[in-house]
Amino acid sequence: MSYETIRVEAAAPGITAITFDRPEVANALSTQMGRELLDAWSKLRADEALRCVILRGEGKHFQAGADLKERNGMTDEAWAEQHRLFEAMIRMQLACPVPVIAAVQGAAMGGGCEMTLACDFAYAAEGARFGLPEAGLGILPGLGGTQLLTRAVGPRRAIELLTTAAPFSAQQALDWGLVSGVVPPEALFETVLGVATVIASKAPQSVRGAKRVVHGGLDLDLKQAMDLELTVYNDLFTTADRREGVAAFNEKRTARFEGR
Repeated sequence: MSYETIRVEAAAPGITAITFDRPEVANALSTQMGRELLDAWSKLRADEALRCVILRGEGKHFQAGADLKERNGMTDEAWAEQHRLFEAMIRMQLACPVPVIAAVQGAAMGGGCEMTLACDFAYAAEGARFGLPEAGLGILPGLGGTQLLTRAVGPRRAIELLTTAAPFSAQQALDWGLVSGVVPPEALFETVLGVATVIASKAPQSVRGAKRVVHGGLDLDLKQAMDLELTVYNDLFTTADRREGVAAFNEKRTARFEGR
């Protein structure tokens, strides 16, 4: 896939890296970037060979949020039209059927923080900074940030962060459960790639099923969520990959999963 504001590349077999590629403006989210991300996520969603996605930024920063220079002087109608594009983009990211991992360095502010929250989990480099500054701009996070932040850190912390619009550190993000680990900047991508490689080595339908059940169960009561789990479980134990996994365990060898 060839784009102007992002790069979409194979990082390893079954693993795709999406890189925000506007380092001269801290990878700020422009209309063009939103359009290209929507297209990239749409295409990846249909890729049956896909096992995991890494979301990262080129240069010093992950992403500094919406391009406010582009938005300066926008009419209400133009702003609304742009935001509809961004809404479609983030919903397509959330619909990705395989795990999406953020590799966050530098600033992850506004929309950049929201896209981190829209990943399944994240790792941060030492010195990374997160924040949702929208209350200081007369708006609210509009890419799921209020809801995803609440699910990540709880309602009390979320209200404090949203209403103060205060930035927070990588260590705070780790302490609050927003990221899974904090590593030296030079080790960030290799760390995330290592985790993605482990995921890619597992049974593909099991990985997709786990993501489906976890996210789907959030909107259900416990009984319904357990029923969803059993529906996916019952589909999986009849697969060739289940037979291969059990055989490999008993034969003390590495399983060769094919997604069947």
